[in-house]
Amino acid sequence: MIDTGYCSAATGGWCFGSNELPSASEAFVAWPPNLIMRVVSLLPSCTEILFALGVKPVGVSHSCDHPEAVADIPTVTSTVIDYEDHTADEIDAQMQSVDGAVYDLHLDQLAALKPDLVVTQATCDVCAVDATQVHDAVTKLDTEPDVLTLDPHSFSDVIDDIQRVGDAINESEAATTLTTELQTTVEQIEATTETAVGTNGRPRTAVLDWTDPPIRAGHWVTEMIERAGGDASFQPAGASEPVSWKQITEYDPEVLVVTPCGFERDRARDAIDDLKQRQGWEEMTAVTDGRVYAVDGNALFNRPSHRLVDSLEVLQWCIHPEPVALSDATRNYVSHLARPNRRSI
Repeated sequence: MIDTGYCSAATGGWCFGSNELPSASEAFVAWPPNLIMRVVSLLPSCTEILFALGVKPVGVSHSCDHPEAVADIPTVTSTVIDYEDHTADEIDAQMQSVDGAVYDLHLDQLAALKPDLVVTQATCDVCAVDATQVHDAVTKLDTEPDVLTLDPHSFSDVIDDIQRVGDAINESEAATTLTTELQTTVEQIEATTETAVGTNGRPRTAVLDWTDPPIRAGHWVTEMIERAGGDASFQPAGASEPVSWKQITEYDPEVLVVTPCGFERDRARDAIDDLKQRQGWEEMTAVTDGRVYAVDGNALFNRPSHRLVDSLEVLQWCIHPEPVALSDATRNYVSHLARPNRRSI
């Protein structure tokens, strides 16, 4: 579950974390001050971080869509998956039918941009261009740029990666400022959580990042549920993983958050409609209590950038809504499904 967002069970699981990082050195030569670095970002989360640090990349992946200024930046990747207007099961079927690479890195386009640094990821084997492929590709370029491989597996890792990116692009001070602001916000969220948990306890919480087949979100999500005041015992300790519908109904979540990889809020609502057809849906506590939420996974939970703190705020609001007030902008990422026979918002 990460970033570009159409992770799938194509390799028999879901968003498996890679344990074999490229052997190429990532010791960067100090970049001269006041000289603009040419950076290519191969993942949406890093593109978001770069913009937040005041650096516009010269090249991005086909999945990079935020902020709006990314629209005029050349892309250096593509995918064989057609995910527009397709359901979760249709996208999964496409992923499983692929013989070869799901994502392509276009070497000619990359070479034309003459990057000084290429940023990739090793968190998920089926979510973006393979990190080893990136390391091999840059050796074929005349300039042979540095490669920074991000591999976050926890909420804390994501915050640390912001500093790593800042250090790599000679924006350490900007990264420190941003991470300090984020930590302050997280501390405020945790203070609210402590009070809410003292009053209401920790509701059984389930977060799914795919619905057909059902996938329970891992990586940073488990830690986020705990920070937001929920019972995270249903989530995996590591990467996202397939789960049976029976396991979900037996856990009987009191709060259900559906945030499919790559799906915006309305498509997440559509994915929930598929779950409604399953046996036991109407008896689930989260359903009878009106505590089912569709969340824009493409903007929030799936991408390990600074916006994961916004995701934490959203998650806390889902779990402990009374003491939490979301901004209108953040609230637009969430749809609260009402109890059966009542109107959703």
